Amino acid sequence: MSIQQVSEKIPQQRWLRIIPPAILVYIFSFMDRTNLGIAVAGGMAESIGMTASMAGLASGVFFFGYLLLQIPAGHLAERGSAKKFIAITIAIWGGLSVATGFVTETWQLMVLRFLLGVSEGGVWPAMLVMLAHWFPPEERARANAFFIMNLAIACVITGPLSGWIISQWGWNYVFFVEGALSIALIFVWWPMIADRPENAKWISAAERDYLIKRMKEERDAFKGERGPVSYKEILGDINLWKLSYIYFGYQVGIYGFIMWLPTILKTLTKAGIAQVGYLSALPYLIAIPGMYVFAAWSDRSGNRKPYVAFPAIGMAVCLVFSVVFKEQLWISYAFLCALGFFWQAYNGPFWTLPPMLFPPEVAGGARGIINALGNMGGFVGPFAVGWIVTTWGSMDMGIYVLAFFFVTASIVTYTLPTRSKISSKSSKVS
Repeated sequence: MSIQQVSEKIPQQRWLRIIPPAILVYIFSFMDRTNLGIAVAGGMAESIGMTASMAGLASGVFFFGYLLLQIPAGHLAERGSAKKFIAITIAIWGGLSVATGFVTETWQLMVLRFLLGVSEGGVWPAMLVMLAHWFPPEERARANAFFIMNLAIACVITGPLSGWIISQWGWNYVFFVEGALSIALIFVWWPMIADRPENAKWISAAERDYLIKRMKEERDAFKGERGPVSYKEILGDINLWKLSYIYFGYQVGIYGFIMWLPTILKTLTKAGIAQVGYLSALPYLIAIPGMYVFAAWSDRSGNRKPYVAFPAIGMAVCLVFSVVFKEQLWISYAFLCALGFFWQAYNGPFWTLPPMLFPPEVAGGARGIINALGNMGGFVGPFAVGWIVTTWGSMDMGIYVLAFFFVTASIVTYTLPTRSKISSKSSKVS
């Protein structure tokens, strides 16, 4: 009997207890880092005297802070408690978001954005390690994809909610309201989450025993291949750097798109900020089925590379055609919406790769390294577009730059190993 058939007969409580609070926490984390885009389009830039290039820098400086806790958080989640770590960071980043509503000068915004990056920086690798403790390889792309749907949900909520808040009370209240909601999440996160199946009181014995057995099999598969591996050794592994560049290329395009979509739509439609907020939500709504479809195909096939590579090409094509047809407003907008289907579709399959290429004792840290280096693309994308707009007055050229990074990320994906050292597809159990 295959692992998939066995898994289907095991209780599935983990999907209901682990995924929803993980999604909810990161929805507000992502809102608090990306609401700057609509705040800038909604009057913040004029209020504090900020140019387009400075707005791009303010968006991107977040990622310098984001670097600091990536590796420690992944290591801590693997060896200690992701639950406690994330609870502390929720309180900190919520408070920093509230403080952003009080800024009156650009330098204050830069400092708070950097600190926000530090506080949020460890959440992503810690979450991915936690999911890897709860979902075995044959379920991991779908589990990752369900969690990563928070990015699309956050963007669906952020545009309309932030646009409405700005239209009612001004840009400051975007940070006040959304930061306060983040702090309240601690009361959802703490009672719902357990770090591992061994720690959960609500899980059935059958589900606990199955998960412990599958995780042991995964660890033993690596032990049979090689001895203990150090971080120094994985830093010399070319696959770590390939994965980091793939993630970097995606983040350049994705964060450049997120930061400047409200401005692009405002320029295209000449609509008010509340209407821009609603228009900006549709591409992210379309992203939700895209994430599930690519993750399900990836889990079914066991071959991750095509499902990491193809979404980048889809986004590059949609970006280019949104510029080509910019004189036809609704055709251009249709391509921006179509981009949404591919927007985060790579993410579920992508994050199955580190634990398949690196042993468990360093996989958490490897995720942190990849996330840290890759997320520098979150600085490059918004800043590059802002600098191009300020220097040449051309949003079109900035969009072409984003498309270029998507294409190169797709190309590098196909240079990864053809098969991982762990193949969930071929594994059998008696």
